[in-house]
Amino acid sequence: MAVNKGEHENRDRTYSITELCKEFEVTPRTLRFYEQKGLLSPARRGWTRLFSYRDRARLKLILRGKKVGFSLEEIKELLDLYSLRDGQLTQLRVASTKMRERLEALQIQRVELDEAILDLQRTVEIVDGMLKARTEGGAAKAKAS
Repeated sequence: MAVNKGEHENRDRTYSITELCKEFEVTPRTLRFYEQKGLLSPARRGWTRLFSYRDRARLKLILRGKKVGFSLEEIKELLDLYSLRDGQLTQLRVASTKMRERLEALQIQRVELDEAILDLQRTVEIVDGMLKARTEGGAAKAKAS
């Protein structure tokens, strides 16, 4: 696969903490936390953190993983498998297994959530009916007085 010059230059680019915070709508504290947990490893120039193309890609994967419910430990495990130098075969196998497990868990949660919503809707209807009956009954009594 040919890489055009623009794409290659992007891989050499560094990003400031401000740029990544804006792009991914996260706080500087979030990026520092991910760095502390070993998920990101920006270079340092004095007090300034310089995030690489790799850090940016990892941040994108971290946020995707969190969005679907992976723990930071699971995300780190998947990201760390990238460096095994086996053509990502292990990483892809483990990722596939973990993603299928997470998908199954989310599907179960969706069923449970749908059931909870139906139950709550029924309960709201009952309570609203009781409320209506009491307020109409109370209004009728007040009129009669």
